[in-house]
Amino acid sequence: MTTFYIEQFGCRATQADGAALERQLLERGCTSARDASVANIVVVNTCTVTASADAQARDAIRKLHSANPQVRVIVTGCYAQRAPEELSRLPGVAWVVGNSHKPQIPDLIETISPSVGPARSHGFFPLSAISPASPVETQQPAEILLGDIFEQQTLLTSPVFGGEGNHTRPTLKIQDGCNSRCSFCVIPFVRGKSRSLPPDTVICELQKLSHAGYREIVLSGINLGTYGRDFSPRVEFEDLLRRILDETAVERLRVSSIEPMDVTKDLVALFASSERLAQHFHMPLQSGSDRILAAMHRWYRAEHYARRVELIRERLPHAAIGADVIAGFPDETEDDHAATLAFIEALPLTYLHVFSYSKRPGTKAVSLSNHVPGAVIKRRARELRALGERKAAAFHQSQMGRHLRVLTLHSSENRSSTRTAAISSNYLRLLVDGVFPANQWMDVRPSRGEENALAAKLSDSDFAPASPQRS
Repeated sequence: MTTFYIEQFGCRATQADGAALERQLLERGCTSARDASVANIVVVNTCTVTASADAQARDAIRKLHSANPQVRVIVTGCYAQRAPEELSRLPGVAWVVGNSHKPQIPDLIETISPSVGPARSHGFFPLSAISPASPVETQQPAEILLGDIFEQQTLLTSPVFGGEGNHTRPTLKIQDGCNSRCSFCVIPFVRGKSRSLPPDTVICELQKLSHAGYREIVLSGINLGTYGRDFSPRVEFEDLLRRILDETAVERLRVSSIEPMDVTKDLVALFASSERLAQHFHMPLQSGSDRILAAMHRWYRAEHYARRVELIRERLPHAAIGADVIAGFPDETEDDHAATLAFIEALPLTYLHVFSYSKRPGTKAVSLSNHVPGAVIKRRARELRALGERKAAAFHQSQMGRHLRVLTLHSSENRSSTRTAAISSNYLRLLVDGVFPANQWMDVRPSRGEENALAAKLSDSDFAPASPQRS
């Protein structure tokens, strides 16, 4: 019997792909190994959003081969789509499967048993094969399954359970790919055009999760605000949210990330009208300099972004509003960087995700002049992170003493602590005095700030545990 292990890297979309593969393999009778060391097949599901992500994947593959030279490694994901030949030369790699052919991995693995050779022995032929010398002397050349990602119609998805709190709060990917062409971003070229999970399928998946006892569910996608634009007739993301509220019993729905121009008055009004929609907006900013935004091929300017933030704050005064920011984009001057700092300082943002610019082959930004030195990028990133920490601390302080409805999390901290980790609608992480089961609603009041969290106490005595979480 084939045993497999999936080594995950990258964003929630990549993790959702891995979860879908795991579900398909289990349905075909394969066995999930507890760790890579005891698996016949290891699927390395890669990210390529930064050079660091590429390096992590290569390092993991080398370690897998070193620990178990007999294991067959299938490398897939965004890095595999972008640079398959590069990965095929790593020791231990038997197959490199691009995102274009990721849905075929279950068929590929089905041809494998521990006692036979590579897939070609079973008549499984890739679109192309690598001809250089074998990565290791005892191994046949790695094979590549790769095609035009923009022809991909399939949307792999399955609820993702993993990481802190996500045994309590599953993530469901409902959209993949992107039709935009930001000059720094390789994602459209490795994940293809925007495509959406049919609304009825979304409703069905959410009903299953709700019936299983999960109280908060996170919706994710590469460009979530474009959900439904590939359908005829077109389906609006806002209309999908209304259907979810009307047709499912999901108690809290959280949106992972949405582009600023998709945050409309109607969408914010919908969030303000229902406590079942988490008061949390993550809107990528990338820069506060209009000159840099234009060079990035972002389709808004700083003023447009600020209006969206103000709209949210007017209707939802306590909402979490987070942003992605890139430090050191090519030709970013000190004035551009100062403009970004000043712009963020003036906005009521509650946290930042800061990324150091990374050259991505195939993107337009690579060919731009005046690339910023690495040391300067690191310094600017530090300054942005420090600003983000100040913003988060100010938001934490503003929440002291408020009544908050929180959901207790499945957390390793809960096992050895006298406090229970929890999360609020407005994305506050809390540590509540007392030990409570995961997946329970509690009413608390924050009392003091701690590193990346708020200490809190129960604010009333009518807490009654609900049914235990199914894991």
